[in-house]
Amino acid sequence: MIDRLRCMVKAESMLGTQMPLIRPTRADDEEGIRRFLSGLSVHTQTLRFFAGVSRPAAAVVRALIEVSERRDALVAVREGEIIGHAMSYRGGVADVEIAVVVTDRWQGFGLGPELVSRLLLRATVRGATTVGMDVLGENRRALRMIRKIWPGAEMKVASGCVEVTAMIHQGEVFAEQGSGAAP
Repeated sequence: MIDRLRCMVKAESMLGTQMPLIRPTRADDEEGIRRFLSGLSVHTQTLRFFAGVSRPAAAVVRALIEVSERRDALVAVREGEIIGHAMSYRGGVADVEIAVVVTDRWQGFGLGPELVSRLLLRATVRGATTVGMDVLGENRRALRMIRKIWPGAEMKVASGCVEVTAMIHQGEVFAEQGSGAAP
Protein backbone atom coordinates (compact mmCIF):
# COMPACT_ATOMS: atom_id res chain seq x y z
CA MET A 1 0.00 0.00 0.00
CA ILE A 2 0.99 3.62 -0.34
CA ASP A 3 1.42 3.88 3.45
CA ARG A 4 4.02 1.10 3.34
CA LEU A 5 5.86 2.85 0.52
CA ARG A 6 5.97 6.06 2.56
CA CYS A 7 7.24 4.08 5.54
CA MET A 8 9.98 2.45 3.46
CA VAL A 9 11.03 5.81 1.98
CA LYS A 10 11.08 7.29 5.49
CA ALA A 11 13.24 4.37 6.62
CA GLU A 12 15.57 4.95 3.69
CA SER A 13 16.06 8.61 4.58
CA MET A 14 16.29 8.01 8.34
CA LEU A 15 18.73 5.16 8.05
CA GLY A 16 20.62 6.77 5.17
CA THR A 17 20.59 3.70 3.00
CA GLN A 18 18.97 2.02 0.02
CA MET A 19 15.60 0.31 0.25
CA PRO A 20 15.91 -3.44 0.80
CA LEU A 21 15.71 -6.00 -1.98
CA ILE A 22 13.25 -8.81 -1.25
CA ARG A 23 14.13 -12.11 -2.91
CA PRO A 24 13.80 -15.88 -2.43
CA THR A 25 16.40 -17.52 -0.21
CA ARG A 26 19.33 -19.32 -1.82
CA ALA A 27 21.69 -22.06 -0.68
CA ASP A 28 24.48 -19.49 -0.30
CA ASP A 29 22.40 -17.52 2.27
CA GLU A 30 23.43 -19.85 5.10
CA GLU A 31 26.13 -17.60 6.57
CA GLY A 32 24.02 -14.47 6.04
CA ILE A 33 21.08 -16.05 7.90
CA ARG A 34 23.42 -17.10 10.72
CA ARG A 35 24.71 -13.50 11.06
CA PHE A 36 21.16 -12.14 10.81
CA LEU A 37 19.86 -14.38 13.60
CA SER A 38 22.86 -13.69 15.81
CA GLY A 39 22.36 -9.94 15.34
CA LEU A 40 18.74 -9.96 16.52
CA SER A 41 18.11 -8.87 20.09
CA VAL A 42 17.15 -11.67 22.48
CA HIS A 43 13.70 -10.06 22.70
CA THR A 44 13.21 -10.20 18.91
CA GLN A 45 14.58 -13.75 18.77
CA THR A 46 12.08 -14.77 21.44
CA LEU A 47 9.14 -13.10 19.69
CA ARG A 48 9.93 -15.01 16.49
CA PHE A 49 11.27 -18.36 17.72
CA PHE A 50 9.72 -18.40 21.23
CA ALA A 51 13.31 -18.79 22.52
CA GLY A 52 16.70 -17.13 22.10
CA VAL A 53 18.80 -18.42 19.18
CA SER A 54 22.01 -16.42 19.54
CA ARG A 55 24.01 -19.40 18.26
CA PRO A 56 21.65 -21.00 15.73
CA ALA A 57 22.23 -24.68 14.98
CA ALA A 58 23.10 -25.61 11.40
CA ALA A 59 19.79 -27.50 11.09
CA VAL A 60 17.84 -24.36 12.05
CA VAL A 61 19.72 -22.26 9.50
CA ARG A 62 19.15 -24.85 6.76
CA ALA A 63 15.43 -25.03 7.60
CA LEU A 64 15.17 -21.24 7.27
CA ILE A 65 16.58 -21.21 3.74
CA GLU A 66 14.96 -24.40 2.44
CA VAL A 67 12.59 -23.93 -0.48
CA SER A 68 10.55 -26.89 -1.68
CA GLU A 69 7.05 -27.77 -2.81
CA ARG A 70 5.87 -27.37 0.81
CA ARG A 71 8.21 -24.58 1.98
CA ASP A 72 8.95 -21.08 0.76
CA ALA A 73 11.34 -18.49 2.16
CA LEU A 74 12.21 -14.88 1.38
CA VAL A 75 14.88 -12.53 2.66
CA ALA A 76 15.14 -8.76 2.66
CA VAL A 77 18.69 -7.68 1.84
CA ARG A 78 20.25 -4.24 2.29
CA GLU A 79 23.83 -3.53 1.30
CA GLY A 80 24.59 -7.25 1.18
CA GLU A 81 23.23 -8.02 4.66
CA ILE A 82 19.99 -9.86 5.45
CA ILE A 83 17.68 -7.61 7.45
CA GLY A 84 14.45 -9.61 7.25
CA HIS A 85 13.26 -13.19 6.77
CA ALA A 86 9.85 -14.67 6.00
CA MET A 87 8.90 -18.28 5.49
CA SER A 88 5.82 -20.35 4.83
CA TYR A 89 4.96 -23.99 5.21
CA ARG A 90 2.07 -25.81 3.56
CA GLY A 91 0.39 -28.43 5.68
CA GLY A 92 -0.73 -26.89 8.95
CA VAL A 93 -4.26 -26.00 10.07
CA ALA A 94 -4.39 -23.31 7.36
CA ASP A 95 -3.32 -23.77 3.74
CA VAL A 96 -0.07 -22.01 4.58
CA GLU A 97 1.58 -21.22 7.94
CA ILE A 98 3.87 -18.18 7.98
CA ALA A 99 6.57 -16.69 10.20
CA VAL A 100 8.39 -13.37 9.77
CA VAL A 101 11.22 -11.56 11.56
CA VAL A 102 12.89 -8.23 10.85
CA THR A 103 16.12 -6.96 12.36
CA ASP A 104 15.55 -4.61 15.29
CA ARG A 105 16.83 -1.54 13.43
CA TRP A 106 14.31 -2.01 10.59
CA GLN A 107 11.24 -2.78 12.71
CA GLY A 108 8.38 -0.32 12.39
CA PHE A 109 9.19 0.79 8.83
CA GLY A 110 6.82 -1.54 6.95
CA LEU A 111 9.30 -4.25 6.04
CA GLY A 112 7.44 -6.99 7.97
CA PRO A 113 4.12 -6.35 6.20
CA GLU A 114 5.92 -6.17 2.86
CA LEU A 115 7.55 -9.56 3.47
CA VAL A 116 4.14 -10.99 4.45
CA SER A 117 2.54 -9.57 1.31
CA ARG A 118 5.23 -11.01 -0.96
CA LEU A 119 5.10 -14.39 0.76
CA LEU A 120 1.31 -14.58 0.51
CA LEU A 121 1.38 -13.56 -3.14
CA ARG A 122 3.64 -16.54 -3.81
CA ALA A 123 1.37 -18.79 -1.71
CA THR A 124 -1.80 -17.75 -3.56
CA VAL A 125 -0.15 -18.60 -6.87
CA ARG A 126 0.24 -22.11 -5.43
CA GLY A 127 -3.43 -22.24 -4.42
CA ALA A 128 -3.44 -21.12 -0.77
CA THR A 129 -6.60 -19.37 0.44
CA THR A 130 -6.02 -19.39 4.22
CA VAL A 131 -3.03 -18.32 6.30
CA GLY A 132 -2.10 -19.30 9.83
CA MET A 133 0.52 -18.16 12.30
CA ASP A 134 1.41 -18.52 15.97
CA VAL A 135 2.22 -15.24 17.73
CA LEU A 136 3.37 -14.73 21.31
CA GLY A 137 0.71 -12.78 23.19
CA GLU A 138 3.27 -10.12 24.11
CA ASN A 139 4.09 -9.43 20.44
CA ARG A 140 1.78 -6.42 20.25
CA ARG A 141 3.30 -5.06 17.03
CA ALA A 142 2.60 -8.30 15.13
CA LEU A 143 -0.91 -8.58 16.57
CA ARG A 144 -1.68 -4.97 15.52
CA MET A 145 -0.44 -5.75 12.00
CA ILE A 146 -2.61 -8.89 11.87
CA ARG A 147 -5.72 -7.00 13.04
CA LYS A 148 -5.08 -4.32 10.42
CA ILE A 149 -4.51 -6.72 7.52
CA TRP A 150 -7.10 -9.32 8.60
CA PRO A 151 -9.77 -7.69 10.79
CA GLY A 152 -11.86 -10.88 10.55
CA ALA A 153 -9.03 -13.22 11.56
CA GLU A 154 -9.85 -15.98 14.00
CA MET A 155 -7.62 -15.74 17.07
CA LYS A 156 -7.37 -18.40 19.76
CA VAL A 157 -5.26 -17.90 22.87
CA ALA A 158 -3.46 -20.95 24.26
CA SER A 159 -0.61 -20.90 26.79
CA GLY A 160 0.46 -17.33 26.07
CA CYS A 161 0.37 -17.87 22.31
CA VAL A 162 -2.21 -16.51 19.88
CA GLU A 163 -3.10 -18.96 17.10
CA VAL A 164 -4.24 -16.91 14.10
CA THR A 165 -6.15 -18.16 11.06
CA ALA A 166 -7.34 -15.82 8.30
CA MET A 167 -8.52 -15.79 4.72
CA ILE A 168 -6.00 -14.55 2.17
CA HIS A 169 -7.75 -11.88 0.14
CA GLN A 170 -6.06 -12.22 -3.24
CA GLY A 171 -7.26 -8.86 -4.50
CA GLU A 172 -5.61 -7.08 -1.57
CA VAL A 173 -2.38 -9.04 -1.92
CA PHE A 174 -2.12 -8.33 -5.64
CA ALA A 175 -3.09 -4.66 -5.22
CA GLU A 176 -0.33 -4.21 -2.67
CA GLN A 177 2.20 -5.56 -5.17
CA GLY A 178 1.46 -2.66 -7.48
CA SER A 179 2.04 -0.06 -4.78
CA GLY A 180 5.66 0.57 -5.70
CA ALA A 181 6.99 -0.72 -2.39
CA ALA A 182 10.49 -2.13 -2.11
CA PRO A 183 11.44 -4.41 -5.03
